[in-house]
Amino acid sequence: MPTKITFIYDNPADTDAFERGYADGHLDLVRALPGVVRVEASKAWPKEDGSPTPAYRMVDAYFADYDRAVAAVQGPAAGSLFAAVFGLATGGLRIVFSDVEVDG
Repeated sequence: MPTKITFIYDNPADTDAFERGYADGHLDLVRALPGVVRVEASKAWPKEDGSPTPAYRMVDAYFADYDRAVAAVQGPAAGSLFAAVFGLATGGLRIVFSDVEVDG
């Protein structure tokens, strides 16, 4: 079953610094994980009153199955990615592995 790893970035302490770091090749590091078949990035809308939601940005990395996702985060490419991830996550971070039940 396809599996994805979702990086959920909470609102950063400095959004400008976050966006600079994010634009500086962050998605390329995700794409460099072995076995990635697709990468999807999104940015959360604020609430109707303009205040921020708990999540700021999300990045999904898709893999053919759970074993490949686990292997990807245990390999050398993961070291560079996780250094960047934790450097950006000044407001908090959640990383979730999940089965993709509906694709497309």
